[in-house]
Amino acid sequence: MEAQTAKMKEFLVEDIEDWEAAVKELFDYSGVKKKIAFSGEIGAGKTTFIQAICRYLGVQENVTSPTFSLVNEYQSIHDQNKPIYHLDLYRLNNMEEAINIGIEEFLYSPSYCFIEWPEIITPLLEDEEVVRIQIEIVKDSTRKVLFL
Repeated sequence: MEAQTAKMKEFLVEDIEDWEAAVKELFDYSGVKKKIAFSGEIGAGKTTFIQAICRYLGVQENVTSPTFSLVNEYQSIHDQNKPIYHLDLYRLNNMEEAINIGIEEFLYSPSYCFIEWPEIITPLLEDEEVVRIQIEIVKDSTRKVLFL
């Protein structure tokens, strides 16, 4: 199921095939934007969605949440082996810690950058260059995914 306004798109995701369909819609929606910020409570599906995106981009490595390392780097076989950055900022306490891990290097690179828990770096995320995704738990395996 899909709803759409001029600046927002909404999906219900009920199984793994729906995540794959949402990826295709995301790329249609995002255009040339390569910075994607994922918000939602723990267990909402942020990493699951990023795994589906990485499969679509041809990542052959195991895609996992970088909760403890803060940043994982993958290679896209469909994009000249350019790096894809996957950040999990859950454990950061403030903007200074984000700057100290080199967040700006990832945000200003021409590569894809998927950011879980982006709220702490909101001032660094320029709206015209970032797709914001909100994932909400509806029930057991159903999620509402909003592209903002």
